[in-house]
Amino acid sequence: MSCLPTLRRAAATLLLAALAAGTRADAVDTLRGFVRDVKSGRAAFTQTVSSPDGVKKKTSSGSFEFARPNRFRFAYTKPFEQLIVADGQKVWLYDADLNQVTVRALDQALGATPAALLAGGALDRDFTLTPLPARDGLDWVQAVPKAREGSVAQLRVGFRGPELVALEIVDAFGQRSLLQFSAVEQGVALPAERFRFTPPPGADVIGP
Repeated sequence: MSCLPTLRRAAATLLLAALAAGTRADAVDTLRGFVRDVKSGRAAFTQTVSSPDGVKKKTSSGSFEFARPNRFRFAYTKPFEQLIVADGQKVWLYDADLNQVTVRALDQALGATPAALLAGGALDRDFTLTPLPARDGLDWVQAVPKAREGSVAQLRVGFRGPELVALEIVDAFGQRSLLQFSAVEQGVALPAERFRFTPPPGADVIGP
């Protein structure tokens, strides 16, 4: 009889662990559902880049828009104006201060990057997904690129319910970049011209 309380405690512990695992697994399903079902969206974002020792280095902000497949627009407004546009075939990076444009083929530029995760479609092909414990009121998923030669070591995606709230990027050198999204709108109609880019007159264009 003395073994029964111990067995009951062990059974309760296993049940709680199973429930917790099931809850965390839902975060992976949320990410898969986001990639599968949310065809377009836009949001404001704040990006904080920190060095490996955790010292804050730089904060920037702007807006983000996407339309699947493989079209997105990051418009940085502070502290410097910079625009990144993917039109489905090429990725354009425009630095307003330098009046310089860098252009690359889409498949070469994206790979297993945050933009590919948010605006692409080959989630399970390109990433190994692992549920993480809830943190800061968000459900988190870790996405590790299957191709190890890239600059991104791992990504962590945070959801509040079905809504995308945060994206944390860790590069191969341990530098962290946290994007926090606000005013999120999913499934909105976005004009096609939002994902087109024409170099401004006189801009220095680098690339094919």
